[in-house]
Amino acid sequence: MKICIINGQNHKGSTYHIGKMLADKIGGEVTEFFLPKDFDEFCCGCTNCFMKGEEKCPHYEKLKPITEAVDEADILILTSPVYVYHCTGSMKAWLDHYGWRWMVHRPEEKMFSKRAVVVSTAAGAGMKSTNKDMKDSLTFWGIPKVCSVGVSVNAVSWNEVPEKKKQKIERITDKISEKLRKDKFKPKASLKSRFFFVFMKIMMKNGWNPADSEYWKAKGWTGKKRPWKR
Repeated sequence: MKICIINGQNHKGSTYHIGKMLADKIGGEVTEFFLPKDFDEFCCGCTNCFMKGEEKCPHYEKLKPITEAVDEADILILTSPVYVYHCTGSMKAWLDHYGWRWMVHRPEEKMFSKRAVVVSTAAGAGMKSTNKDMKDSLTFWGIPKVCSVGVSVNAVSWNEVPEKKKQKIERITDKISEKLRKDKFKPKASLKSRFFFVFMKIMMKNGWNPADSEYWKAKGWTGKKRPWKR
């Protein structure tokens, strides 16, 4: 089992500890990144990734180690504390660089075999909208199962989190890790993914930008092939 953790901030707070706890319970080889330490670029809106190919992104080489780890992993864990009811700017900036991987452009077929967990914490509220920030990208990448962990920890550091709250976190991570350990990781597609895939298949046939259309045709997706049927 390979796990890739993308932490939406550099310091090891409550969100980090929950992500690590989950990875430890699942077990396996873990590759971990911290944002913005490991990637600190903002998308500049050049559209090169859409129109010419992802390798034309000015940040392609800097992003490459994370992309490779994401592609090799069986499970992705994205963590972000709540920043004004949303994920951190570093997490958002990183996700922005994968717009070309959304279903409407060039989804990577490996995503249909992966599973993911999004983790957020706050002293108060905002976990639902923060997890949605991360889950939206993962879902539109094609990942069929994305679990969410959102916890109001009533503290500003892990050491200050009440023991009863930590026990609750243990129960949540026990449940999710058990499900993921039992998963067969076969290619799947959610109803939303199937809908957007069929819609984009029509668009690709009728003409889209050349980079996307050529990609879909090369994969055989404008015909009968599907990334979740191999």
